[in-house]
Amino acid sequence: MNGPKKIALVTGGYSGEAVISYKSATTIFNHLDKSKYNVYVIDVTKDGWYYKADNGELFAVDKNDFSISVNNHKVTFDCVFIGMHGTPGEDGKLQGYFDVLGLPYTSCNAATSAITFNKRYTVAVAAFAGINVAKSVHLFKQQPFDINQFNLKLPVFVKPNNGGSSIGMSKVSKTEDIAVAIEKAFAEDNQVLVEEMITGREFTIGVFKHKGEIVAMPMTEVKAHADMEFFDFIAKYQGKSTEITPAEASDEMYKKVSDTAKKVYAVFNCSGVIRIDFIYNEERNEPFMLEINTIPGQSDASIVPQQVKAMGWKLEDFYASLIEEALADAAVK
Repeated sequence: MNGPKKIALVTGGYSGEAVISYKSATTIFNHLDKSKYNVYVIDVTKDGWYYKADNGELFAVDKNDFSISVNNHKVTFDCVFIGMHGTPGEDGKLQGYFDVLGLPYTSCNAATSAITFNKRYTVAVAAFAGINVAKSVHLFKQQPFDINQFNLKLPVFVKPNNGGSSIGMSKVSKTEDIAVAIEKAFAEDNQVLVEEMITGREFTIGVFKHKGEIVAMPMTEVKAHADMEFFDFIAKYQGKSTEITPAEASDEMYKKVSDTAKKVYAVFNCSGVIRIDFIYNEERNEPFMLEINTIPGQSDASIVPQQVKAMGWKLEDFYASLIEEALADAAVK
């Protein structure tokens, strides 16, 4: 009889989002069934990749085969559970490395991760597939631009093109404020997206694959508090928003958002769990896709764990499903 599978829970990262990665990893670790899985938390930082033992001792990862040696015993892994937001765990870099090694992992593949980490390329692919998106302009730090040539209706959102968590994002209602907002976004990234604001209700929905079938979770409505302009980093992680799960919405709204979410998952060839943000424009009676998060937060405050519970699932069963799906996918490659 085979023993528990060895799972590397990869967390940390090279960006400011590492602090959120550790929170997600704590939730994931606490809800991985230890009778099925031996879980090793691997901290990936710019200073090195390490497994930290219970006694605090650090063991360096051998990057040649992503193994560790603990007390002269070599440990290799059956699957990698990626609990890392930002680079290199959300933008395809780690995924490409694991692909080269032939190691199964729980997230989207390298190409999908890289595309969806770039907000502009994400909406371009979605629009090509007939999915509603906002009109936008893509700016590069090294290239000159003329604000008067944007041809966008105010208000607009100005945001770093890469990454999540809304860091460096601004809502701009006056033309004279756009330059400062662009400068703020360029402080976070060398590409910036200036996007027309779609008015409507904000919904966010988790989607995953279970036994080969694409499943849309019960969606959440996100309402930023009156003192918050939009659902930014502070609103998201410091309780400045109200999240209603499942959202109070009509059957038609639910169907349109869920169907579009499943279409997005298929179009982008996603794997694991993703979370998609939408604005539902009631004038058009259509959802508009804002962005795709391929490593959605799993901390206590995060939306996907709320949606898992609203489905009537336990997090233990959900995380096990992600691992088993990754192993099944790897078996047919």
